[in-house]
Parts: sequence; structure tokens; C-alpha cells
Amino acid sequence: MARPREFDENTVLDAAVHRFWMYGYEATSVRDLAQDMGMTSASLYNAFGDKRSLFRRALAHYVENSFGDRVSRFERNLPPREAIKRFFKEIIDCSVRDSDRKGCLLVNSALEVAPHDPDFQAMIADVLVKVEAFFLRCVQAGQRSGEIAAAHSADDLARLLLGVHLGLRVLARSRPERTLLEGMVRPALALLDPGSTGRKVK
Repeated sequence: MARPREFDENTVLDAAVHRFWMYGYEATSVRDLAQDMGMTSASLYNAFGDKRSLFRRALAHYVENSFGDRVSRFERNLPPREAIKRFFKEIIDCSVRDSDRKGCLLVNSALEVAPHDPDFQAMIADVLVKVEAFFLRCVQAGQRSGEIAAAHSADDLARLLLGVHLGLRVLARSRPERTLLEGMVRPALALLDPGSTGRKVK
């Protein structure tokens, strides 16, 4: 009879996420991961497979608990334009508070791992499609209700917002300055305002 697992999966995946997030994929060893996760290397292999398999699980765990959680909270409970605004505000707040300047594990992985690994490239591209789809749903709903301008197509606005999101995440690695990051977002939000041609967004 198989022995029950003697660890909490969410807790050990959180530890793996933190290690990969801090040091990247290549600089992280199985020994590092086992130490941070409070497991032996053999237990880690038995539970999660090799480093690549664990990284895939950790990345999926990270996405669900960051982007997935954020979208669920904002899209269900806020009007479309406010959901977009709060999405960016939370990212900026987290970036400014992060003294380690980790940025976003997904975007970091897109730059480090995806160019050399077609499977991870496909996985990350799928998440970015979902980010764009979140923006698209919000823009379409806002255009229908009249709270978001219809001067630009919903598709173009969603792609613009995706680009701003990625830019924020990359810039926050080296310059996590609130004024700078908010200044990136304001013009994009201004384009959403009905009748706006770039007026200041409060």
C-alpha cells in the first residue's frame, strides 16, 4: 500500500516558486529546491519528477495564485474599466513593495527559458493569451456599457494593455518606482475613457 505524502503540496510548491523566482531556472539546482522545500532529493523526485517537471508545476501554481486569483477577484466584482485599473494598481503595489525586485516569474521565464524550450514557450504563450483575453473581455463589456471608449477596437486595446502589462513587469526588475510605473499605465487608461484624447487619469 502506498504511503501517504508527508508534506503539504501548496506549501512545498510555494517554496519551489520562491527559489525559481529568486534565482531563475538555470541557477537553481535540485539540491537547492529540496533544501527550500524541506524534502530530500529522493522525495522530491518521487513526488514531482525532475527539475523541469517541478518547474512546470511551480509555474502553473504561481500563475493560478497570481494572475488567476487577481482576475477572479476583479472581473467578478468590479465594473470593466475599474477591473483593468485595479489589475494594474495591484501589480504596481506589489512591484514597489518587492525589495528583491523579482518581477514576474512568468515573464522572467518567458525571457530565460521559453526561447530554448518549445514546451515552456507554448505554456507561457497560453498564459499570455489568457491575460490578453481578460483585457479583451473587460474592454468589450465596457464598450457595450459605454464606460470604455469605442474609438479603438477592443482587440487593439487588449493588445495594448497586454504590452503595458509586460512592460511593467520587465521594468519593475530594475526600476520599481511608483511614479515611473504609474506613468506607464496612465496613458493606456486614458484611451479607455469615453471621449478622452489623453486627459489626466485620476
